[in-house]
Amino acid sequence: MQDVQNRVAVVTGAASGIGLGMVRALTGAGVHVAMLDIEEQALTDARTQFETANVDVQPFVCDVSDRAQVRDVANTVRAHYGRVDIVCNNAGVAAGGAIDETSDDDWDWVLGVNLHGVVNGMRAYVPLIKAGGRGGHVVNTASILGLRTGPRMAIYAASKYAVVAISEAAREDLAPFDIGVSALCPGMIDTRILRSDRNRPAALPDRSTGMFGDTERQEVEERFATEGLNPDVVGEQVLDGIRRNKPFIFTHASLAEDIRERMDRILGCFDGIEA
Repeated sequence: MQDVQNRVAVVTGAASGIGLGMVRALTGAGVHVAMLDIEEQALTDARTQFETANVDVQPFVCDVSDRAQVRDVANTVRAHYGRVDIVCNNAGVAAGGAIDETSDDDWDWVLGVNLHGVVNGMRAYVPLIKAGGRGGHVVNTASILGLRTGPRMAIYAASKYAVVAISEAAREDLAPFDIGVSALCPGMIDTRILRSDRNRPAALPDRSTGMFGDTERQEVEERFATEGLNPDVVGEQVLDGIRRNKPFIFTHASLAEDIRERMDRILGCFDGIEA
């Protein structure tokens, strides 16, 4: 999808972090953007950055885990813009703990946003892209933890592995319609993902022990802030991935070794099999 100018994009989780970086990159390339986020005030504040842009940027409050709400917002977006060409299913949350210490509420919350949010977005917007008849692109935000994982990461990693699988399958499904699909697999980015509890539903209060202890959590948050990649850089990487129809969009070259080591472990398990 080389020519993105005057296309229409939908970005979820658009009020901050990677989502806002995507909006900046897309608008800078002449794309009209529907900004979706669950945080109304943050969304309103973020929208003010684009008041003088030469493209149409509109905010829409949306809980991506709510299937009916996603479809209602999709209809509103279509009514306003007339079409949709690009969808970035980016909204995400984080929670975790040792597998036997995780709570039902954490599983429901994380899978509701990270997994079902992507499914809801694709089912609502892909038909609109098809209806436009001009092709398009879908970017689903997974994580490097959708390709390799570690201790206390079962909930989060499960959601992101699923997003990678969905993206790979959908890429095959949608190729005949000239619709590309990319899985965005970021490493450490300077975002507030570790502060996801600010948007946790009151109906899901039971928390797991967490991915980190209190001291470790503070250290990790400081690393995200000081060492994490600027979300605006990720936004440009996503724009490049859309233009080049990349199946995967990575943010750090150094992560290639992690993937190589995992694949070596998998391939090593075929040794000695005769069938």
